[in-house]
Amino acid sequence: MPDEVREFASQYPYQLDDYQIEACRELAEGHGVLVAAPTGAGKTVVGEYAVHRAVSDSRKCFYTTPIKALSNQKYHDLVDRYGPDRVGLLTGDTSVNGDAQILVMTTEVLRNMIYAGSPTLGNLGYVVMDEVHYLADRFRGAVWEEVILGLAESVQIVALSATVSNVEDFGEWLGTVRGGFAVVVSERRPVPLFQHVLVGRKLMDLFDGVAPTARELPAERAARVNRELLKVSKEEAGRVRDDSRRPRGRSGRGKPGRQTAYGGAANPRFATRPTSRGEVAVVLDRAQLLPAIDFIFSRAGCDAAVRQVADTGITLTNRAEAALLGSIADRHVANLTQADLGALDYERFRAALTAGVAAHHAGQLPAFKAIVEEGFTTGALKLVFATETLALGINMPAKTVVLEKLVKYNGEGHVDITAGEYTQLTGRAGRRGIDVEGHAVVLWQPGMDPRAVAGLASRRTYPLRSSFTPSYNMAVNLMAAMGKERARDLLNQSFAQFQTDKSVVQASRVGRSLQTDLASAREAVDCHLGDAMEYARLRDRISQLEAASSKARRREQSEQVAESIAQLLPGDIVHVARQGWSVVLRVAQRAGRGSEPSAQVISGDHTVLKLQAHDLRGPLVAVGRVRVPRDFSLRDRRARRALLAAMSAKLDERDPEIPDTAIPTDDAIAREIADLRVELKRHPCHGCPDREAHAIEAARIIRLEREAERVERDVTGRANSLAVQFDRVLAVLGELHYLDGDDLTDAGRMLRRIYNELDLVAAECVRRDVFAGLDAPQLAAVLSTVLYESRPTRDALPPRMPDAASERAQSALRAVWREVGQVERRHGRDRGREPDIGFAEAAWRWASGQDLAKVLATTSLTPGDFVRWVRQVIDLAGQLATAVGPGDLRRTCREVQDAMRRGVVAADLTED
Repeated sequence: MPDEVREFASQYPYQLDDYQIEACRELAEGHGVLVAAPTGAGKTVVGEYAVHRAVSDSRKCFYTTPIKALSNQKYHDLVDRYGPDRVGLLTGDTSVNGDAQILVMTTEVLRNMIYAGSPTLGNLGYVVMDEVHYLADRFRGAVWEEVILGLAESVQIVALSATVSNVEDFGEWLGTVRGGFAVVVSERRPVPLFQHVLVGRKLMDLFDGVAPTARELPAERAARVNRELLKVSKEEAGRVRDDSRRPRGRSGRGKPGRQTAYGGAANPRFATRPTSRGEVAVVLDRAQLLPAIDFIFSRAGCDAAVRQVADTGITLTNRAEAALLGSIADRHVANLTQADLGALDYERFRAALTAGVAAHHAGQLPAFKAIVEEGFTTGALKLVFATETLALGINMPAKTVVLEKLVKYNGEGHVDITAGEYTQLTGRAGRRGIDVEGHAVVLWQPGMDPRAVAGLASRRTYPLRSSFTPSYNMAVNLMAAMGKERARDLLNQSFAQFQTDKSVVQASRVGRSLQTDLASAREAVDCHLGDAMEYARLRDRISQLEAASSKARRREQSEQVAESIAQLLPGDIVHVARQGWSVVLRVAQRAGRGSEPSAQVISGDHTVLKLQAHDLRGPLVAVGRVRVPRDFSLRDRRARRALLAAMSAKLDERDPEIPDTAIPTDDAIAREIADLRVELKRHPCHGCPDREAHAIEAARIIRLEREAERVERDVTGRANSLAVQFDRVLAVLGELHYLDGDDLTDAGRMLRRIYNELDLVAAECVRRDVFAGLDAPQLAAVLSTVLYESRPTRDALPPRMPDAASERAQSALRAVWREVGQVERRHGRDRGREPDIGFAEAAWRWASGQDLAKVLATTSLTPGDFVRWVRQVIDLAGQLATAVGPGDLRRTCREVQDAMRRGVVAADLTED
C-alpha cells in the first residue's frame, strides 16, 4: 500500500477493504477509476480519497451527486472534515462559497459549467461522480455522459456505481474515451445480509444455512431454500386447490385469481393471513431488528402505514429519543408559520415521529423528509415506511429492510420487481461499524413461492443501459463549444453508441443467415407463364399502398378530431353523430403523456356524453355559441332546459347545415392503386392455375427480403446512429433559424440557457412574444404548462387556465407546440410531449400570494409535489430571465421568482 494511501486509511475507525485500497492505489498512480460495489459497502471512501489528493496537490475537486439532498449531505460531511472555508455547495437553488477548493454540486451544474467554459473549471484535478449509474435515467441520464465526454483529459474521474451486471462494458467505454481507467468491482457486503420471510407473526429464514451466491445454478439455490417455508407454501396451495372444487355462487368464493410467483392473488380466506403493519412493528421490536425501513411501492400506502401503526398506540422510542426527535422536527420547521404548519398537518406528523414511526417519499415536503433522514441517522427514529426512491437516494442505512410486496405498479400495470431492484432495496440493511449483520424481511403473501424469492435474493443485478440522446439545448451548446464535426465525433464516443456498436456484430450475423434463406427460397419459385416475383411485387405494392392510405387517413382523422376538441370552448354548439345538436359544457386538455383532450356535451334529449377522438368519425365544428353559467349544474333540471332552449333558439336563428367533416381520400394514392390493378390483370402470371401457390412462396421471399433490408439498414444506421439524430436536430434548428449554417443566431444563443424537455417550444414562445403582456401570476401559470406532467387522477373537474389572459397565452403556446411538431416530423424527429395545464391554477394562486392552505385545497397534489413543481417554475423563470435581454419579460420573470420563493418553498430551498 502506498504511504499516501496508508496515511489516508488511518483516518477511518475501521480497516479499509481490499477493493477500497486497490481503487485508491489506482487513483494515486494517476488513473481514473470506476468503483462498483453494493449499497453500503463504502464506495464513497474512494471519492473521499480523491478529495484528500486534491487538497494535498493544491488542486480542485468537484464532488457531483444526482440529487440535491445527496449534495447537501455530502457538503456537510466535507465541511466537518475540511472546514467551511475549503468547501462550497452549488445546486442551482443554493450557492455557498462557489470559489472553494472542494465543490459539491449536482451533475447538471457541472454540465452547465462545461458548456459555458466557466473559469471555475480552472485548476480542476478530480471529479467524483457519485451514483454514476444514473446515466441510465430516461430523462436525466444524458447529463452524466455529457460531463464524462466534456471534461478535460487532465481531470481524473472517480465514478461510483451500484453493482450493475455489465460493469466491465461500462469500464471498457470509460477507458476508451478517457484513457487510463481502472475498473474495481466488489460484490462482497461488509455487513453480511440475512434473508427472512415473515409468515404471520413468525420470522422464518429464507435459506437453510449460508445464503447462496449469484454464481450458483438455479437448482443449487432452490436446494438451499428453508424446508419449513416450502412446507408452508405447499400446505397453502393444497388449501387453495381444495377451495377451487367448491361450488361458485354469487359471492365468488372459490374462484381462483391471478397469481404470481411472488404472491398476492391466492384466495385469502384459505391462505396464511397477511401480517398487519402494527404486527410488523411489534415483531421487529421484539426481535431487536430495529431501526428498519419498510418499503411500500405507494406514497399513499406509506402515509396509511404510519397512521395504522400510530392508531395501535405503539411507541418504539424512550423519553430521551422522543425528545430528540421532537427537537429535530421543530428545528427544521422553525421558519414556517403556524398557518402553514396547520395546512401540512404537522402535529400529526410530529406525534407519529416522536413515537418512532414516519414516512419518507417524494410527495413529502423536503423539510419533512430532512427531519426523517436526520432522525433515522441518529438511531432515535425506529421505523420508516418509504417508497423505493429512498433506495436510490441519500445515505440512510438501517439494521433491517422490510419488503411488503414483491410486486409493484409501473404506471401501466402490476409487475414483479427485478433482481436489481431487490438488491438495491435490501442493500440498505446493515450499518457498517454499528451492526454485525443486516436483515432483509419479505412479508408472506398468499400464493408466494419461496424459491422465486430465493432467486431474487441471489441473482446478479441489472445491466446499465445508456439513455443518451441529443436535445436541442445540447445541440446548440455543442455547436457553440466545438462546431459540427467535433460535436458529431463526440456523440459517436458516447456510451450509447459504444453499446450500439457492440450489438452490430450480432445484427450482421442475423443478416448473413437471412441471405442464405433467401437464396434457397428463390430457387423454389418458378412460373412457366412469366416472372412470378414481378407479379408478387405488384400485389405487394397494392397491399402496401392500401394499408398506408388507410393508416394515414386514420392518423389524420384522429389528429384533426383531437385538435378540434382542444379548440372548443364551453357553450359551443356542435353536431354529434347519432345525438344531434349538442352544447359543450367543459373541455379537458391533454393531461400527461398518452392522453387526449375530451369534451363533455349535453344533447337535445338531455344525454350527457364525454367525447374523445376515438368516439368521433370527424372533427367537431362549432356553428354558434350560447352562454353556460359558471354555476351551471347538470343536476339542475331547469338549468339544463334553459341551456338547451338557448341552443334551440340559436339554431333557429342561424339554421346551420350539418358540417361535412369527412376526411378526403388522397387522390394521388387512389389513382396509383387503380393503375397498379390494371397492370396486375394484364400480367402473364395472372392467368396461371398455380398462381396462389406461387404467391405464397413469393410472399415468403418478399418478407425475407424486407427483413434482410431492415437488418442491413439497422447495421448501417447504428454505425453512426447518434450522429444521424444530431443531424436531424440541427435540421430542425436550421429551419427555425436557431442556426445559420454552422453558426448560432441570437435565438440559438438564447436557447443555450434553457434546460427543459420542451426547450425549443419555450424558446419559440419568447421569440413570438407569447409571454408578452402577462403579469407574474399569469406567466407562472403559462410556464408551468411546459414542464408539468400530470399523475393519474380521479378529479371530477378538468384543469383550466386561471383567467382569460393566461388562457390566450396558453392557446398560443399550444399553437407553437403544434408548429414545432410539424417541423420535427418533416425531419424525422418525434414530437415533444404535449403541454399540460394541470398545475397552472395552483401556480397562479401561489404567485398571486394566496396562502398554502387555500392553494393546496384546489389541487390533488401532495405538499412535496406542490413545492417541487413551484421550484421548477422558479427555475424556468430564472433560465428565461438569463436567456432574454433586458426588458419587460426579464422583469416579469424575476417577479415570478420573487413571488413564488416564499413560505414553504423558500424554507425548503435549503433542505433539498
